[in-house]
Parts: sequence; C-alpha cells; structure tokens
Amino acid sequence: MTDAIPDTFRVFRIHNDENGYRAGIEQQSIDDQTDGDVTIRVHYSSINYKDALAGTGKGKILRSFPLNGGIDAAGVVVQSSHDEFLPDDEVLITGCNLSETRDGGYSEYLRVPGQWLIPKPQGLSLRECMLIGTAGFTAALSLWRMQANGQQPDMGPIVVTGASGGVGSLAIDVLTGAGYEVHAISGKVDHFDWLRSLGASQCISRHELYWSENPLDSARFAGAIDTVGGDMLSGLTRVIKPWGSIASCGMAGGIGLNSSVMPFIIRGISLIGINSSGCAYSIREQIWDLLAGRWKPGHLDRIEQGEIALEQLPEHFQNALAGHSVGRILVRIHPPEVEQA
Repeated sequence: MTDAIPDTFRVFRIHNDENGYRAGIEQQSIDDQTDGDVTIRVHYSSINYKDALAGTGKGKILRSFPLNGGIDAAGVVVQSSHDEFLPDDEVLITGCNLSETRDGGYSEYLRVPGQWLIPKPQGLSLRECMLIGTAGFTAALSLWRMQANGQQPDMGPIVVTGASGGVGSLAIDVLTGAGYEVHAISGKVDHFDWLRSLGASQCISRHELYWSENPLDSARFAGAIDTVGGDMLSGLTRVIKPWGSIASCGMAGGIGLNSSVMPFIIRGISLIGINSSGCAYSIREQIWDLLAGRWKPGHLDRIEQGEIALEQLPEHFQNALAGHSVGRILVRIHPPEVEQA
C-alpha cells in the first residue's frame, strides 16, 4: 500500500521575481501546489528540451511563477477524490500545462486534475513510460497524424531530423517498428552507428546537407518528422514526394518557414502541426495504447542515456541547450533507498 503524504517533500522549483530567474531544490507541502483532485507519488520524470528551456529561463515556457518544473510524471496514486482513480493505481501524465501554468513532475508528490491522468497501459512499466515520455508521445502522435493523412510504408522512406535527440531517436524506433524505412539527419556523425542500431537505414550529416533555393527540388523522401524547424523545415518542403506529409514538432533550429505554395499545390504535400501538450484526452489514450502495443519502441535500452536525480537537472539542462544531448535521460524523483523501502 502507498504511504501517507509527508508534511514536506523535495521539488525542483523555478522562480522569476525581483531576485532574478532561478531554479533549484526546495521543500514544499502538497497544499502549496496548484490544485487537483488526485495526488500521486512520483517515481520518474524525464528531460525534454522544453524542460531545459523552462529550467534555465532560456525560453518563455512558464506563464506564472513560481512553479515546479517537469512536463512529465509517472507514479502511484496516494490520494484521490476522482471517480476513476484509487490509491495504488499506477498513472502517468505528459504535457497538460505541467510546468507552464501548473506545478510539474519534478516533485516527489504531484497534485493534478484526474481528468488529465492516463492509467499506466499494460505492456509498459512506469520507468518505460518516462523513457518514452513527451518525446515518444510526440513521435507517435506525429506518425498517427501522418497515417490519418494517408502516409503508408509503401510510399517510401520517412526522414527524421534531429535524429539523435529524444523525439528523433524514438521516432526512428517507432517508425521502423511500424514498417517504415527511415532515413536520419543528425549533426552528430559519431552517433551514426547508434542511429542505425535503432533502425535507420541511412544517416545524413546535417553539416553536409544542402537545400536548393528552388521552390521544388528532386523528391527524396515520402514524408518527414521534423524536430528542428527553420531552414531544415523549409528545405524539406521542397524534397517531399507527392502526397507525402511532414509532421512539424520542434523548433530548435528556428521558428521561420521560407517556402512557397508550389510543394503543396503541385505535389499535394501536407504540413501537419504536432501539439503534444494540448492533445485531446481521447487521442492521448489511443497513442499510449499504441506505444504499449504495436508501436512500443524496441530499443529503449539503447535510447536511455542514464538516470539522474533532481540535483543533477541543471547540468543536464545546459547540456541539452548546448546541443550535446542524445537519446533520453530518466529522472528518478525518489532516491533509491526510498524506492526500496
């Protein structure tokens, strides 16, 4: 059985006030958190690019202060007044305004509205749920929307940009498991063997990539999952085969888009925006069922790049913003001795 909620517990809290932008470990009570009808004991969270932006102030993620960071959480219900959840239920939550307008998952206990919680799917452990997290959910949501728009494996290869990152590496894994040929674009050429081990059949160096300025160029890919944006996304619109789709789910390379209507009118390609944070609950359920079943990543052990404690978050945030992160970092919220108690 789960334990009672302690009077105070550790959180990674973000401030922005007269003393400046700062974040670190603090003690908090559950009554000090944003409201909700379910409280969970958080076992795991993860690091996403958005978390790094929020935790350092390099991006305008939080819309109110102070808040606990972390857009992902997985754990066990300890208190609930929600009809669908009972103590000891295993649950997860990604996005849903965590670390934007609500306290997030970098907290030993987390209070949230039960309407946003997903029961842990059979076929996934809590640990696996957070190795997937927002990154894997975004990758799977991208493929789900592309397929709804007519994308099929026999149309040709799908290219994944920012392939060595969390979304990119999980996209390769999910796509290959779903029967697609995958080409990977990454600036980390020393990780090409690793990308191939995840299923990429071809790896392309971002540093050697050249996009023509013509509104249309030779079609190379049947579709794309783009985690970069900016010039990368602009170039992709010119090289997608007729009726292919581009799922746009990131903007680490910029928010601009320099294109023309020609790829969309002459080739009939589609540009699909992916909003994983504000995704409807009914779609969330479908995506997590797929991630626990037919689309379950087969190489989570290779994608995982380590497990860290709350105190180690700042250094990993800096690493992510410097472009050095690879795969997924798991955040263990409770110390091992607490987990084993």
